[in-house]
Amino acid sequence: MDDREIRAALDRHWAASDAGDFEAEHEIYREDAVLDYPQSGERIRGRCDIQSSRAAQPDRKRFSVRRITGAGNLLVTEYVLTYDGRPSYTVSIMEFLDGKVARETQYFGDPFEPGASRAQWVERMP
Repeated sequence: MDDREIRAALDRHWAASDAGDFEAEHEIYREDAVLDYPQSGERIRGRCDIQSSRAAQPDRKRFSVRRITGAGNLLVTEYVLTYDGRPSYTVSIMEFLDGKVARETQYFGDPFEPGASRAQWVERMP
């Protein structure tokens, strides 16, 4: 697959994620894909287990992609994952092999109030 095809598959993945279409969301993964959550120390092996773990999550999720960057076999998506109305700023790093995700690593950052020490230099983002 070329970069355009991988990007189109990634766009379909995030749209399906936002729509709650678990089958379409996981078409992008290889059968032997690995998903890592470094902050919680979790690793999930295999497309079926990745899909099952996400389907079992009790919260209502929404995905809002902010940007996708990368080329070739490595793409990074920055997005806001909202669980039951609470945003979590997220980065997903996907490594592709033969046009499918072989490894994904996700990092999560919850919002926090800005520090007063830097207030004179910043503007608030929407």
